[in-house]
Amino acid sequence: MTMRTIRKQYPAISDDIGDLRTQRPLPNDEIDQLDPFLFLNHHGPQVYPAGNHGLPFGPHPHRGFETVTFIVEGSLMHRDTGGHESVIRAGGIQWMTAGRGLEHSELSPEEFQRNGGPLEILQLWINLPSRLKMTEPAYTGLQRDQIPERDGVSVISGTWNGLTGAVRSLTGITMMTATLAAGRSFRAEVPRDHTIFFYVVRGEVTVGGENVRALNLAELNNDGDAIEATAVTDSLIIFGHGKPYGEPIVAHGPFVMNTKEEIVRAIRDYENGLFR
Repeated sequence: MTMRTIRKQYPAISDDIGDLRTQRPLPNDEIDQLDPFLFLNHHGPQVYPAGNHGLPFGPHPHRGFETVTFIVEGSLMHRDTGGHESVIRAGGIQWMTAGRGLEHSELSPEEFQRNGGPLEILQLWINLPSRLKMTEPAYTGLQRDQIPERDGVSVISGTWNGLTGAVRSLTGITMMTATLAAGRSFRAEVPRDHTIFFYVVRGEVTVGGENVRALNLAELNNDGDAIEATAVTDSLIIFGHGKPYGEPIVAHGPFVMNTKEEIVRAIRDYENGLFR
């Protein structure tokens, strides 16, 4: 196997939402996307006091892509117009396929608002190709013990080291998290034509002879068929890969489509109550 090297690193940009600490590594001033990965918000880490108002993400629509939400600390309540509802706690994930349109809310459960506590949540947007933009919406919420895990690696979708992820991706996306003690390494095979998503949530790791610190997104070259990361300090990384679509993207707030006409239709459909 030939290990990939880093093309460039992008530090997350501070973009707080009220009193919610938020860092955004993608998009940034230099790149709009890492096709098919569109967007990542990193909320926290921070500690909420007792009697707090929780997260501010009340009902809002999406169309044309998927969201993967990683609950590192705290808890998150999901509710949508498709009838899906769950409370996912630390170590769990939520995978939502917005497809043709869904309205959902992501809020802190009453228990968290009452008692407070640590909170750290990340949400990644993954594009859907044109052929799947209008697919039926879907949702999967998984607690930590429902996600296959080995040696600190939790396989959410795809396969790794004989493990098959708990979510079956519509587009063949592989997604996992790796919790590495200092000195430990993580290795994965990746097809040469796939885009890698690699973000360090905590700690510091070495990839291809280059150090990547917390709150940095690494863009990798297509110069190998594998990746290896070694933890310099205790670390948590989000790692995924998928084949790029190479399609035009037109985004408007919560809608990601291929043409302006499709965006206009999405707005009209939402206003007419068709997101359900």
